[in-house]
Amino acid sequence: MTEMERSPVGETLEEFLGELGIRAEVYDVATKRVVAWQLDEARKARGMTKIQMAENMGSSRSQLDRVLDPNNVGVTLQMLARAASALGKRLQIDIVDAS
Repeated sequence: MTEMERSPVGETLEEFLGELGIRAEVYDVATKRVVAWQLDEARKARGMTKIQMAENMGSSRSQLDRVLDPNNVGVTLQMLARAASALGKRLQIDIVDAS
């Protein structure tokens, strides 16, 4: 079936991304963007600067920038947990069905 013959009706985003072979990568980036956004919003709500947050984490400002970078999916769970803790929060991870 050619690209023009394929009907978009009934195809899910997951199926489309799977066909392109990028589903896992897209989900990784989307998840990191949400976590980075949540951390930065919590930081702002507390009136905390990035320097203060990095100090609370026992880390550097450049390391915090990597944590808050929405495209950097290579941040460790330990670093995410430290960032959450610096804000008086905790990291929670759920395992859910893939479907």
